[in-house]
Amino acid sequence: MSVAAPQVDQLYAHGSEHTSPGGQYSFRVLGPCCRLFDREELPWPCCRLAWRSKEPSWRRVGRRFVADLASRRCPSYAVELLQPGSRPTQTVLTLFPLRLKGPLQEWWYSKQPTSLDPGNTAPPPA
Repeated sequence: MSVAAPQVDQLYAHGSEHTSPGGQYSFRVLGPCCRLFDREELPWPCCRLAWRSKEPSWRRVGRRFVADLASRRCPSYAVELLQPGSRPTQTVLTLFPLRLKGPLQEWWYSKQPTSLDPGNTAPPPA
């Protein structure tokens, strides 16, 4: 039996506090972010995501940072982990149990040139 993941249609508010899905810690949201994959971290001498040839790193083609396919459908946030008894730690947290609805996913990981506009800091109102 397959259970559908909950759909997300709005952002967590800046500064809001939430508990982790397992309840081990809580986190404060600093803002939404895009989890990127660094192509420079691919094993040498591979330079592409498709293993066709062995080219040196100076001949790599395309962008260095690309959207991480594993987290493309899930919301990612820059957060501050609030663990009891320790200092707050800043990190990026991807909420894999949640899925982004279509319009929100398009805003979060858009390939459209208009998405690069500096004023595009929030999704359009639903």
